[in-house]
Amino acid sequence: MPRSRLRPPVLLWGGGAIAALLLIALAAPLLAPYDPNEQLDPPAGSYRPPGTVLAAVHLTDGSWRLAEQARRTPSGIEISRRDAVETLPASRVLNLTPGGVADRRVYLLGSDRFGRDLLSRILYGARVSLAVGVTAVLLALTLGVAVGSAAALGGRLADAVLMRGVDALLAFPKLFLMIALAAFFRPGPVAVVVLLGGIAWMEITRLTRAELLSLKSRDFVVAARAMGQHPLATLWRHLLPNAFTPVLIQATLLIGNLILLESSLSFLGLGIQPPTPSWGNLIAEGQDVLVQAWWIATFPGAAIAVTVIAFNLLADGLRDLFDPRAQSAGGDAMLPAP
Repeated sequence: MPRSRLRPPVLLWGGGAIAALLLIALAAPLLAPYDPNEQLDPPAGSYRPPGTVLAAVHLTDGSWRLAEQARRTPSGIEISRRDAVETLPASRVLNLTPGGVADRRVYLLGSDRFGRDLLSRILYGARVSLAVGVTAVLLALTLGVAVGSAAALGGRLADAVLMRGVDALLAFPKLFLMIALAAFFRPGPVAVVVLLGGIAWMEITRLTRAELLSLKSRDFVVAARAMGQHPLATLWRHLLPNAFTPVLIQATLLIGNLILLESSLSFLGLGIQPPTPSWGNLIAEGQDVLVQAWWIATFPGAAIAVTVIAFNLLADGLRDLFDPRAQSAGGDAMLPAP
């Protein structure tokens, strides 16, 4: 099949999925059915499977009781909670109706051990995980482009010193380096962004340097220098715009990778700390109850998988879109398989 016909669906699927994820994250306060940190009657609400509907009994002291069944009695209400039956007088119930109680608690994706709604926590966790990933990539992009530009245009000595330092950092496994750096920071969103940005900029540096080295000898750059243009102006007006496409594609791929790394860091207890929800610490909460409460780790894990796939699709679509080999005179030229 012609590459030109494959390009739009990949780009549209990836871009559409990311746009949907961003909209969901931004609209989390509107979409979440409950407060993500609300612990409503943990003994009765903990570890409820997806689709559970419970009667919510509001008492005069402000507390709630969750029950599988609520049956009205002449003197009040009888509720069944975890195979235990409790009778409450009408004077203690605020939301009493002729058939039982007026309120219901619906756990569409189940609940955790504290009775918190998992759907609400995943929606709010999307805000945290996406914000951390995107912000960390912006930090990595800034550092990477700056160091790569300095290495490519600063002369042999600067190139040798900077790139040997980059090679030394790249020699460490990312997760190991991230854990080592996490020992010097207090866990939290800002620290996670700094950590992720601090381990991701080296790849962008190498790519930026390679692109600038291939461009600096081009005729339009030589002409700009011959006209007396300042090196920084040449970099800003001519070199970076022409080198930015592969860097942008690499940065798009990095967002998905950094979301995975943030999840790993939070899973290990070194990233986003509870009760603030992130996809990583939601999975960590479910690691000890994978059989008893499979939904706690499964749904956040699925959200991470969908997000990473979406960013990879977008990066692949952007690469094909801007790849000059994908262009043909008639738009139907066959390209060799990669």
